[in-house]
Amino acid sequence: MTEKEKMLTGQLYDPSDPELDQLRLKARKLARRYNMTDEDEREKRYKILKELLPNTLEMPDLQAPVYFDYGCNTYFGKYSGVNFHFTCLDVCPVHIGDNVMIGPNVTIATPMHPMLPEERNCRLREDGSIYNLEYAKPVTIENDCWLAANIVVCGGVTIGEGSVIGAGSVVTKSIPPHSLAVGNPCRVVREITEEDRMEQR
Repeated sequence: MTEKEKMLTGQLYDPSDPELDQLRLKARKLARRYNMTDEDEREKRYKILKELLPNTLEMPDLQAPVYFDYGCNTYFGKYSGVNFHFTCLDVCPVHIGDNVMIGPNVTIATPMHPMLPEERNCRLREDGSIYNLEYAKPVTIENDCWLAANIVVCGGVTIGEGSVIGAGSVVTKSIPPHSLAVGNPCRVVREITEEDRMEQR
């Protein structure tokens, strides 16, 4: 099993593996190029995103700057949009559904590190080079969600369809569908219902 296969299946893996180094370097170069474009350079931006997010069929509306570990492990649905300073550490797959709104300064962090220091600490190879081991857990944000500003979504989390995550939240556990959830750690405040419909007011 390759280090990439271990990474994508949530096993301990070596992130300094040459294949992974190259994939990260490619993603970071593409993100840097994207971040240097202007909003009216639509064709140029689209071409960069097609290369950065090759597994996304319909490109999202991303406000630069954006940052990805791999890009190829992130999947956007239709009509989704992301505000400024989006960081996606997509070591494991990140699935973002249709009509998802993501506010500024949101981080999705799939990487995890072992709890025991002897598993987490740096190691020496026979050639004297240093490495460590980590693992990751996937993230899913289902259709029709809104993540407000300054949110961290941790690995292993699913945010259910139609949910709203309040500003400043740190999402460490999965959120059921149609929920308003806020805080650090993020907790469900209440269900979102027809009572919340603005057009009735």
